Amino acid sequence: GLNDALRQQEKFAPMQSSPYDLGGLSYGINMISKASLQKKGLKFSSALSNKNYQSRIMTTFSSGSLKHGWAYMFSASLRFGDEGFRSGTNYKGYSFLASVDKQLGDKHHLNATFIYAYNLKGRSSPMTQEVYELKGIAYNSYWGYQQEQKRNSREKRILEPIFQFNHQYQLNSKTIIRNHFTYQYGTRGSSRLDYGGGRLLKESETIVGGGMNPDPTYYQKLPSYFLRDPNNPDFGRAYLAEREFRENGQINWNEMYGANINTPFDNNAVYALYDDQQDSEFWSMNSGVSTKVGKQFSIYGQVAISGNSSESYAYMQDLLGGKGYLDVDSYTKNSLEAQSDLRNPNRIVFEHDKFSYNYELDARQVGMYLNSNYSSKKTDVYLGVEFVSVNYSRKGLYENGAYPGPLSLGKSKATDFQSLGLKTGFVHKFNGRHIVLMNANYLENAPILNHVFSNVRVSNEVVKGLKVCAYQGLDLKYVWRHTHFSAALSGYYLMLTDESKISFYYADGLTGLENAASSAYVQEVLTGIDRQNTGLEFSVEVPLLTNVKFKVVAAVGRSVYASNPDLYLSSNAFEGSLNLGQSFLKGYYAPGGPQHAYSIGLEYSSPNYWWLSGSFNYFDKSFVSVAPITRTRNFFLDTDGSPIYNLDPNIAEDLLDQESLPAYLNFNLVGGKSWKIKNWYLGLFASVNNLSNSMYKTGGFEQSRTANYLTLKEDKTREKPLFGPKYWFGYGTTFFTSFYIRI
Repeated sequence: GLNDALRQQEKFAPMQSSPYDLGGLSYGINMISKASLQKKGLKFSSALSNKNYQSRIMTTFSSGSLKHGWAYMFSASLRFGDEGFRSGTNYKGYSFLASVDKQLGDKHHLNATFIYAYNLKGRSSPMTQEVYELKGIAYNSYWGYQQEQKRNSREKRILEPIFQFNHQYQLNSKTIIRNHFTYQYGTRGSSRLDYGGGRLLKESETIVGGGMNPDPTYYQKLPSYFLRDPNNPDFGRAYLAEREFRENGQINWNEMYGANINTPFDNNAVYALYDDQQDSEFWSMNSGVSTKVGKQFSIYGQVAISGNSSESYAYMQDLLGGKGYLDVDSYTKNSLEAQSDLRNPNRIVFEHDKFSYNYELDARQVGMYLNSNYSSKKTDVYLGVEFVSVNYSRKGLYENGAYPGPLSLGKSKATDFQSLGLKTGFVHKFNGRHIVLMNANYLENAPILNHVFSNVRVSNEVVKGLKVCAYQGLDLKYVWRHTHFSAALSGYYLMLTDESKISFYYADGLTGLENAASSAYVQEVLTGIDRQNTGLEFSVEVPLLTNVKFKVVAAVGRSVYASNPDLYLSSNAFEGSLNLGQSFLKGYYAPGGPQHAYSIGLEYSSPNYWWLSGSFNYFDKSFVSVAPITRTRNFFLDTDGSPIYNLDPNIAEDLLDQESLPAYLNFNLVGGKSWKIKNWYLGLFASVNNLSNSMYKTGGFEQSRTANYLTLKEDKTREKPLFGPKYWFGYGTTFFTSFYIRI
């Protein structure tokens, strides 16, 4: 929401280093908030949209450079809406930025920037094909009416103010010293419904309770559930379920309030709304020196340190009419193992209390970066090197019943990672028309902090087999600037190795569990994930007339898994871990959107300060993300651990085939107009995306509920699977329009 204040940016091409850090494989962006570099004046703008929010108001004032070396800038914005394109997606955001500069003599420049930005957004849900056919593209299962108002159960809130201080010292005409400090703190939370409230039966030391899943798309509420047995379908109940879902199909808040008010569980609420909340604090300091050596060489060196600490917990937001909530895992019948905190057993929590889980994470990082550049009349060459050392630790504030003692409580063992990074590249200009660019990368990154612990909310256990991720990249680009056109052709190769991932889900058809069980809520840990990305990109721009340009862009890529990562499961339902060996993902397409994209467009710029641009865009080769557990040995074993005797290899191959999503086409139109009236500047901008209102899937994922051949075959042979893939759908026709006044 601070677009105008952060409009000045330096952009660095993918895989290219920057003067400030080594960067990664994607684009690098440096947002410049120095007040003295902003355009002097006052600007006010307003916008209307139907995508994420409905309205935006924004104002920005910049003083320009004043006497005695001062400059300042202020910007504020408000974005709001009852819902965007998806139903029930309420939005509220307000932002403020203040930036002050001070020039001290000819050598020192100081800048302080403060950003305060609050954002609340109602989230939208993915859908199975069955749900989409019943409710349409704008459906969202996360909301329901409460007193005639739409209330979303999945709201995401972020408030993390940022303070930055920058100091630049011009030592002489060749050498500049830069010092930087950032401090960020705040809270982010994501709400969800809990339906596991209950009570403790003291006589038997068991826990009873729990309610029906309030999700209107829960599989037992859909028509397919009553048609699940092809030999004995219940058409009557299926019809009633379909009618109820079509006419309502939203969360029933009144029903949950009624259940809590009339609960038989010692006044304990059955349903509750809580936040997964994180309070965090981040700081970083770095100091760097850039200097020119002769006319052609320049060197930049930097030392940086940073720290990140956070506390994460469940926060009871609303008891929905109830008086208290029993802080246990109601799905674990053993009262001791069910305790969220053995030091406070059977605790009753109230609104605004912490409960369920509570832990702290701490990360410390030290890094050194060196970049050298050589520039001649025709050739520019750079080399960047980085070394980073990272230390991670977890501190459990609750003693979880399933992980007693130091398994959950207290500080974990520290986990250290050291990583190296290397980037090199060149630009060679054969002449003004023919240019060749190349970048080569070898980058190592420590694992993401949330992927270091196998069940981070309740356990100090570190993921087994965790390694530093290594990324290799190479790209080559040719630019041809002809008199009658300009064109570019590039190719790239990326290899990403030893990544890790943790997922949570409920699975049926597991083997190797205790007491002949075959179902459990599990944490799936994948290590040793390799991905390979290759592709070609082409663009051409042709001036057809004085003010008309014709543009063509094509991107053809291939992103696949390049290894068979190791997979194991952990859970409160069983001791230790369940090692399922390799997940045979090699050769499957990696998720991430369409791998082929093409665009053809025209742009007209009038000498009367208005312009219009239109483009046809075609996307193809999007794939549903596969479920790794169904590609392990568990898929071929019965629940007793023996091989499935009647397994048909051809059927198994069909079951494990990766779904390709249909290609889609959309048409976008963008235009604008500006005016100058004395010292006033006025501007109008408007865009319409997907003008043809195409309905398309942008991505999706297989559900991991059906974990072996028998359960997956049973589900997929149904006309309407109970646990089919869930999809993300693109927007229909959306618009954005804004108007500004600048003085």
